[in-house]
Amino acid sequence: MARHPERSARLRRFLPVAVATLAVATMLTATGCTPADPEATPGPTPTSDGTTVTPTPGATPAPDAPPAALVADGTAADNLPVFAAVTAAVWASADRAAGRAYVDALAAAGFDKTAMQVTNDTSTVGNPAESIQFSVRWGEECLIGQVGPATGEPVTVVVPVLTEGSCLIGQTRPIDW
Repeated sequence: MARHPERSARLRRFLPVAVATLAVATMLTATGCTPADPEATPGPTPTSDGTTVTPTPGATPAPDAPPAALVADGTAADNLPVFAAVTAAVWASADRAAGRAYVDALAAAGFDKTAMQVTNDTSTVGNPAESIQFSVRWGEECLIGQVGPATGEPVTVVVPVLTEGSCLIGQTRPIDW
């Protein structure tokens, strides 16, 4: 059997991306399930590559909880509560379907706008997007949010940075405002 070094190299580059994509897809799919105890909060979920994904169900802060504050020298997990709170606040507003609203609100909360990515608000034929994803790279991890009619309630997670250094897969829109 002949060896194909080019194909092997492509596979080695693709495999980590595929694993990260599968982890995010699994996490986003799993967040639609309801635990047996409605008060239960799922803990971190291990992925096949040894990392963990930490979900925030419903992405809504408790009514009596003080507003979350950005922890500039903290980890992505330390900042997930503020990311989730900002996401929930925008989702509850009239701008819930505008990716720019999430970017602007996250920047106003102290997240670095140059470390963000956001997908398009509309499909290639001009229809509203079924879901919008947005992210903030935080060191070697990503805070990722997903909202939209296909998502239901907002979903926020922490995942590892993709091999190429970004947080979202596929085409994103320029953040040039």
